[in-house]
Amino acid sequence: MVDQFSPLQSICYQRGSLRLLDQRKLPLETVYLDILNASDGWNAIRDMVVRGAPAIAISAALSLAVEIFNLDFSGTSLDASSFLVKKLEYLVSSRPTAVNLSDAATKLQNLVLKTAETAAEAKFVIQSFYWSFVIALELANKLFIILTYIDAAENMLTDDVNTNKAIGFHGANDIQSNLNDSKRISILTHCNTGSLATAGYGTALGVIRALHANGTLETAFCTETRPFNQGSRLTAFELVHDKIPATLIADSAAASLMKAGRVGAVIVGADRIAANGDTANKIGTYSLALCALHHGLPFYVAAPITSIDLSLSSGDQILIEERSPKELLCSDGGLGKQVAASGIGVWNPAFDVTPANLITAIITEKGVIRKVLADDFNIKGFIQNTANGKEE
Repeated sequence: MVDQFSPLQSICYQRGSLRLLDQRKLPLETVYLDILNASDGWNAIRDMVVRGAPAIAISAALSLAVEIFNLDFSGTSLDASSFLVKKLEYLVSSRPTAVNLSDAATKLQNLVLKTAETAAEAKFVIQSFYWSFVIALELANKLFIILTYIDAAENMLTDDVNTNKAIGFHGANDIQSNLNDSKRISILTHCNTGSLATAGYGTALGVIRALHANGTLETAFCTETRPFNQGSRLTAFELVHDKIPATLIADSAAASLMKAGRVGAVIVGADRIAANGDTANKIGTYSLALCALHHGLPFYVAAPITSIDLSLSSGDQILIEERSPKELLCSDGGLGKQVAASGIGVWNPAFDVTPANLITAIITEKGVIRKVLADDFNIKGFIQNTANGKEE
């Protein structure tokens, strides 16, 4: 079904209705798929209809919000909370590497359980005095749990856009403050981290948008990002749409571009950041970081605080998703005709981990996380400070 919304709006939601832009069809077709329940959401995430860590989390939460809104739920308030918690666990299994999805699911599960506990306490008090109110109260409690979940899922949409604009602001300011004689800078980015990967504006691409808006950006270079071509299909599409000066390069051309002196900095997104700063992102990010180090270029990671996983001490503990061999064996990210020899083995990790020592700084909505020593980030301390109202 072709939609009339903005071509950069990946998530189209109204209460009771969710449509996701099928990003596999871009840039040649703008097609939206109706998402009716959590199962549809799971499949859309797994099949790369929607991708990008923030967009995945939001789409998962909203797919369940649509299901529960339209469901004629006959169970108790306890049944409702159990239903939501189990569905969220199921949605997390769609793509395991991005922490935003599991983080959002955990927060929503805790909210549901807390709401159910509060409702149960109220029911006990009233039940002690007015037995005739029990049935009506049970219905009210069930609806309260459901609507509390829906409200929280919907808030993720607006919160994400505000978060991304803050990331863009902090990132652009930091880069501008570190410019030497030049007043403009060219940025290299990888994969897609823009409006299509989020609820709007973007993370790493949000920084590029902010630089362009204040006149600091010379050119944005984007890699094609094999094998699913998120750079050539999606990032290039966004840059052209916003009339940002941009050039597409082959993944393997990045080192030569840096050697030629045409890049001033590299900015990428993140799917999961460990407590020490090690960062999992789209496969090929690690290679870019090594090239940037060799050529003396700053290498930035731009991501929301929700992408940070303090439970992991290092990137060695990050689970790396492996994708279907078809994405390498066939054209169009596995959707087209076979291009590789039959019988060849395939290794197709979706992500790699860039060690913290290769990362210059981590740009968040709360400010820029810098190293306290040569190779060490104090991410936990940064988060504690910002939780107390201090922006870095």
